[in-house]
Amino acid sequence: MFPMHNEGHRSANTGWLRASVLGANDGIVSTASLVLGVAAASGTHHAIIVAGVAGLAAGAMAMAAGEYVSVHSQADTEKADMARERAELVADSAAEHKELAGIYVARGLEPGLAAQVAEQLMAHDAIGAHARDELGIIEATSANPVQAAMASAASFAVGAGMPLIVSALAPLTVLPLAVAAGSLLFLALLGALSAKAGGAPVLRSTIRVTFWGALAMAVTAGIGALFGTTM
Repeated sequence: MFPMHNEGHRSANTGWLRASVLGANDGIVSTASLVLGVAAASGTHHAIIVAGVAGLAAGAMAMAAGEYVSVHSQADTEKADMARERAELVADSAAEHKELAGIYVARGLEPGLAAQVAEQLMAHDAIGAHARDELGIIEATSANPVQAAMASAASFAVGAGMPLIVSALAPLTVLPLAVAAGSLLFLALLGALSAKAGGAPVLRSTIRVTFWGALAMAVTAGIGALFGTTM
């Protein structure tokens, strides 16, 4: 018998990590952009805070609902594929064995060995073998709608809370500068942390997240300034 060991692969974290990073990034960018837009339109301190709080609540709910619906659609598709595969295994197990062996041959095994591997894997867990090697569905990356929705909503609220706190503490005269600088710092930190968690290059991720966040805030502030001037 070969010794069993567990390796910590980062790919197992892709589901919650993607939802969390997306939620936090959207929370920071959308709330900071909203605050800067209202501030550029000559809004009062109270109006800026109210807009930020409303944006936080609405954004968190929208992120949760959108993530749940989209991931649930993926989960439904996976369940339908699994149900179809179970029916095919019952209807024609030999054909399914041949199909699985063909997959292993395409990956580089000799036909005889591929047939033996397919036979042994199907004897151990037929549906698991077909789900993994034919459908590409594995437990570590399968869709989890509730987990994704909760991660998105919570991370959005945390992200949105950062520029909102800065808005509440900063005097109105320096509020736009403080929110912009603080949000860019938060985005850079988020990019670095997400890259570290996912094993990606830290600098590249940090620059990418910060650049697009800065662009979004600049566009929104420009629109706010335009309307604040013309109204």
